[in-house]
Amino acid sequence: MGLLKPNKTTILVSIAIAAVAVGILLAMGRPPICECGYVKLWHGNINSMGNSQHIADWYTPSHIIHGPIFYALVWLLFAKWKLGGEGAVKWGLPLAVLLEAAWEVLENTQMVIDRFRSVTANWGYSGDSVLNSFADIGWMAFGFYLAMRLPVKVTIVGAIILEALAAWVVRDGLTLTVIMLLFPIDAIADWQAAGAGGA
Repeated sequence: MGLLKPNKTTILVSIAIAAVAVGILLAMGRPPICECGYVKLWHGNINSMGNSQHIADWYTPSHIIHGPIFYALVWLLFAKWKLGGEGAVKWGLPLAVLLEAAWEVLENTQMVIDRFRSVTANWGYSGDSVLNSFADIGWMAFGFYLAMRLPVKVTIVGAIILEALAAWVVRDGLTLTVIMLLFPIDAIADWQAAGAGGA
């Protein structure tokens, strides 16, 4: 599925989309970095004030997995169904970045923050720092790149391993978050509550 290889123009457009998202998040009043005043490469406790404030955390695997999901979507749109014509395939990365950036903005609205706090394992969630949101877009792009370079089976196995690791360590991940956001299940909530924390 290497047809979606971006070029210089589409990479620059992708960076511009991410920059616009940063501007929107700042305008929304999101803190540029963790209000603790410092930046960490890794923060492992999902129920602390530093969650979703630094460069990477236990939700980073979810954003990496977004990359292959968006890659598959844009491959279907542009390569298989040929929407937009033959030349549209190069716009796969900008579309993926746009989708991820839109989620980062939506995720940091009060409505979604409150939803996270009420039904997911993120009981202390207060939204992302702008740095974390920008990093999440970058992690998605990294996942997109991996999907572009690796065989489909390897990409799928890698995503399963990332999901299993997050579920094992912090009892959360992309699948569990989606389930709990859309259709909260008491048994899952109880299981997550019993293992609250991180590493």
